[in-house]
Amino acid sequence: MSVHLLKLCVGVDSIAALEARRSKRRRKGLYVHVTRMLPRRAAELLDGGSLYWVIKGRIAVRQAIRGIEPFLDAEGVGRCRLLLDPRLVPVVPRPFRAFQGWRYLADKDRPADLGKGAAGAMPPELRLELAELGLV
Repeated sequence: MSVHLLKLCVGVDSIAALEARRSKRRRKGLYVHVTRMLPRRAAELLDGGSLYWVIKGRIAVRQAIRGIEPFLDAEGVGRCRLLLDPRLVPVVPRPFRAFQGWRYLADKDRPADLGKGAAGAMPPELRLELAELGLV
């Protein structure tokens, strides 16, 4: 059974801003996010898990986790690379309070992906604004 990660997208205020920022972090056709700690539930994450980004207090978008690589940085400190699918998948926005590090998210608790219907065709920033107003 898969599990997912929740992570705050610090310094980013929209999905478009996340897209612009991540363009600098590409490796082997995947996007890389470096964390301090190695997830203890790595096998479950690699079994269909995704990284769900919290943007402006809402779970807004996800990226499938394709690999996890522990490594030592230049100072000899243990780090971890999360190798993420390049595709950003908008999800039904859900409020989530600020936290440090990451949180595990059970598969049954994850927000649904937005489809190609009317809500999925809406610009992500507008969708987030409407969600903040409680209209979607």
